Amino acid sequence: VQLQASGGGLVQAGKSLRLSCAASGRDLRNYAWAWFRQAPGQERTFVATITWNDETYYQDVVKGRFTISRDKAKNTAYLQLSTLKPEDTAIYYCAAAEFIQIRLVSRPSEYDHWGQGTLVTVSS
Repeated sequence: VQLQASGGGLVQAGKSLRLSCAASGRDLRNYAWAWFRQAPGQERTFVATITWNDETYYQDVVKGRFTISRDKAKNTAYLQLSTLKPEDTAIYYCAAAEFIQIRLVSRPSEYDHWGQGTLVTVSS
């Protein structure tokens, strides 16, 4: 399985971006997908996840601004980033897990497959 993240870039604060994560090598329609991010000098942190049955969960600081979604037919997940802030600057990674407990969705170790990351830079 390979995950290919794309869509990052340089944007001004208050603007939007949509990140994509395309999977190849396996049909991931029954997987949970997630987005994590890692700012310079910091640990990788949970952003959002969407389960196999389309339940969504978000880190508190992005609730209401970011939206995770998926297109099962395209084997692709998305993260819509809105009202971006400079503190959202990070490398964004997508991940997928075949089996995951809801209480563990924020743990990177629970995910089986990872994309290479896409850089989002928000200027003030």
